[in-house]
Amino acid sequence: MKVATPKSLLDHHKISDRLQDRPFWKMLTAVPAIERRFIFQDFRAAFSFMTKVASEAEILNHHPEWCNSGNRVNVALTTHSAGGITDLDFALADAIDDIAADFELLDSLDSRCGCSQA
Repeated sequence: MKVATPKSLLDHHKISDRLQDRPFWKMLTAVPAIERRFIFQDFRAAFSFMTKVASEAEILNHHPEWCNSGNRVNVALTTHSAGGITDLDFALADAIDDIAADFELLDSLDSRCGCSQA
């Protein structure tokens, strides 16, 4: 079982650099977090995605802030114990991207589900 542990906070430049390789993720301005939004075919697909992410989050011992409304899911990642964004957030973001690749997404940008922190 792989368990990631939070390291030191990443500064704005490191976060921006890492986001260059993750075009669907963006840095939130209101809170120190990165976010990705998803639109799935239907609620069943959205919930299936969330279930798979939950399993990976347990393995990493790092849990997303997220919301679901119908076929939409917003995911925000931050390391509360460190007070911001760490390597752990990017590890979970990568796992989420891998999981999302198994689904047919209708859209993943500007798919606000009404509970985003941005």
